[in-house]
Amino acid sequence: MSRPLLKWAAVLFALFHVYNNLFTAVSELWFSAIHFGGFGALCALSFHQADNPDTRITLREIANALLAVLSIGVAAYLVLFEDALYARESEFAAGDYFFASASILLAMEFTRRTSGWFMPTLIAVSLSYVLFLGKYVPGVFSFPGLSVETVLYRSYFSGDGMFGMVANISSTFVFMFILFGAFLLKSGAGDFIVDVARSFAGRYQGGAGHVAVIGSGLMGSVSGSAVATTVSTGVITIPMMTRSGFTPRFAAGVEAAASTGGQLMPPVMGAGAFVMSSYTQIPYLQIIAVSVLPAILYFLTVSFFVRIEARRVGVSTDTDPGQPSAFEALKKGWHFTIPLAALVASLVMGYTPVRSATVATFAVVAVSWLSDTPMTFSRCIDAILDALRIMVPTAILLVAVGLVVNVVTTTGLGNAFSVMIVEWADGSLLLTLVLVALASLILGMGLPVTASYIVLATLAAPALYDLMSQSVMLEALSAPDLPSNVQAIVNLFGGDPLRTFVEMPPEMRQIVRGELLDPSLVTSMLLSAHLIIFWLSQDSNITPPVCLVAFTAAAIAGTPPMRTGLTAWKIAKGLYLIPALFAFTPLITGSWPERISVFVFACFGLYALAGILQWHLETKLNAVTGTALLVSATCLLWTPLGIAFHIAGAGMLIGVIFFQRRSVRH
Repeated sequence: MSRPLLKWAAVLFALFHVYNNLFTAVSELWFSAIHFGGFGALCALSFHQADNPDTRITLREIANALLAVLSIGVAAYLVLFEDALYARESEFAAGDYFFASASILLAMEFTRRTSGWFMPTLIAVSLSYVLFLGKYVPGVFSFPGLSVETVLYRSYFSGDGMFGMVANISSTFVFMFILFGAFLLKSGAGDFIVDVARSFAGRYQGGAGHVAVIGSGLMGSVSGSAVATTVSTGVITIPMMTRSGFTPRFAAGVEAAASTGGQLMPPVMGAGAFVMSSYTQIPYLQIIAVSVLPAILYFLTVSFFVRIEARRVGVSTDTDPGQPSAFEALKKGWHFTIPLAALVASLVMGYTPVRSATVATFAVVAVSWLSDTPMTFSRCIDAILDALRIMVPTAILLVAVGLVVNVVTTTGLGNAFSVMIVEWADGSLLLTLVLVALASLILGMGLPVTASYIVLATLAAPALYDLMSQSVMLEALSAPDLPSNVQAIVNLFGGDPLRTFVEMPPEMRQIVRGELLDPSLVTSMLLSAHLIIFWLSQDSNITPPVCLVAFTAAAIAGTPPMRTGLTAWKIAKGLYLIPALFAFTPLITGSWPERISVFVFACFGLYALAGILQWHLETKLNAVTGTALLVSATCLLWTPLGIAFHIAGAGMLIGVIFFQRRSVRH
């Protein structure tokens, strides 16, 4: 297929997605299968890569064309012959075996091409486990095995397999928001975001670094891809930072850390937020509402590193005398805020995220005519193609990860893993967080962010949720006036609330929790557990030895990739510190006054920790000031100490700052 013909076929494929999302033309299972078939074909034909000027037809291109045809055939067979399978009372025919097997092999091959060997290896191990390996595994992870026909049916024809919930999220929410982001960036909003960031932050000390933090955070919130954000903004911000006096490695680390945080910033938050909403059945609007303060905390943490490093190396405050004023930047691009306002307003009005994204996309096209880059027909086509290129690896990955999730849920592996974490942690929430963080680190070496979140949420979210609700549940179980059905359960376990909570099955615990606790509190604790995993999963972007975002920034800066990854990892420490606040403070579960109180004291505490990690604040630290900062950070961030200790910690930090400034003047 010629390149022009392929591009127009891709555009029609995208428009089919838009039409089906708005009018629901086919069932979810068929839509997910068509989604995989189309993006599999685009992957096979290397649509997401740069055009190859060599027009010669090679054996490899012929093989890729055959893979593309097979990918489309896999989707077509499911659509055309699903009813025939049920007419045979689910008895497999030769075609069923062939196309079900082909779909799995295609998923493995396409994920190998787009994400490396880890994902296909994980799929192979998972399917081997559910087929025959499980019977050889001792202990709680033992599984007797299923027949080949059952595994193929659940993987291909069932809504629990590769065309299930995760694939449906990819074909609906993720596709529409990536399309919205592509239109927004193609309309010129990217330049507006950078100009606004420069106008507000450029004149402060280390201003170029603050520009990178603000610009990359805002860009990442709509792009849906940390790598894409790094490429689009890093070519501007990294040279800007190095010209102002930052080292190239630090500049690349700041860009990588800030771009990673883009997926934590509402209103889009990448694909993971949509998966979270579907997993927890918590409205998307509620997820982004409680995520605002934590996201600001993260970017403040990165800015703290920028400010301290600017003080340490003596970066000047005047980064670019030609930078626009805030008034000029807003006057030139104020209309780019309208699509974001339309998106939020649509969500508040009760529209689904898909329809809200559609409204916002049309708003982009409309308001672009107020700028120098109107969305003409050709620019709209280019935006659609940009969205498709971003979606190719994303769609393939989200469909393929459904195979792993299916194995986890079918075998009960998730419950066994949760039990194991609880036993290892011995009931300690802090130790559980450490174990989940380590698991996230290991998964992140081979899986992108969204896939890492899906796998880890399936395995570990129940354990986190149970431990976070333990103290509240024990208090409720100790009450004298329990409902009769709950009292009967407590009596069944000897009348001991702790024994009742620990030993009752997860399903029973869920029922009791629903009986005793306020529904809003239960929802907040569940959301906290998933947000912890979602945040920890982001470290795959910036944690060596595999950190694609840091490697991308290093390529722009011309710095050693691994050392750049270590720098980005240090700057992005908020990914580990802020989730601890979700678990031990009311930052997510409390009232708004409680959340704001935690937010304010956490700002002081995170600044103190940044100073310790850089061993510099206003000036270089010594043993006395370093110890004072450590005590200050502990008082500010450790909630059980109470408000008096928080205030004392803030006073200690301010005292260190004034002491160092005074020593500099003298």
